[in-house]
Amino acid sequence: MSNSSTRSSVTLPIRLPKDFQPNWDVWESAYLRFSTPEQERRKFHRRYRQLGVTEWPRDLEILEIFAGRGNGLVALSELGFTRLDGADLSPRLAAEYQGPHTIHVCDCRSLPLPDSSRDAVVVQGGLHHLINLPDDLNHTLAEVRRVLRPGGRFLAVEPWHTPFLGFVHFIAFTPFRKAWKKLDALATMIEHEAETYFNWLSRPVEILDLIDRFFVSEKTIIQSGKLLYLGLRK
Repeated sequence: MSNSSTRSSVTLPIRLPKDFQPNWDVWESAYLRFSTPEQERRKFHRRYRQLGVTEWPRDLEILEIFAGRGNGLVALSELGFTRLDGADLSPRLAAEYQGPHTIHVCDCRSLPLPDSSRDAVVVQGGLHHLINLPDDLNHTLAEVRRVLRPGGRFLAVEPWHTPFLGFVHFIAFTPFRKAWKKLDALATMIEHEAETYFNWLSRPVEILDLIDRFFVSEKTIIQSGKLLYLGLRK
């Protein structure tokens, strides 16, 4: 998550108590409950297949930003990629990773990596945590472009406003959430990232325009509450 102190103002479509205070530790605990590592890796594999990652040469150097507990790195390893590293702001989540690759604990707006040093950068569900849009996104995408080699690829999967996601939001904030642990974990995550989450969902045109400033789209897919994007470095 970005540590910018400046927040974008956004009207929340959910009702929170007046004294509600977002808590990142609570969010991380809900994230760890939302899916098992095995479930998360299966989800990543489906997305990688859909975006054509399974056709990439296996000797590419790939960085995953907002890597969390490293399941994206494990999924890439399971596909045969070996030259991997990650970046995440959370020491707690990075410590969950037990694999052979490095997760740099850092702000993804300022990556501790040389220019033109990676063939691909991937992110799955991280950009919507950025606090100050569009500035934080601009800085993050500029860093991604900086560390990519010419012809390098950027892959992103992020929540996106669709009718399906609207329905999920509707049922997540009813008493039904308590009947399904996964739904309750999702609702808890949304509550504790509500400002950044709904700010992200409210800016689809601005976000795509900003991505297009740095990358040339190869695939842009919007389905089931997700944006799946693959682009080449400009």
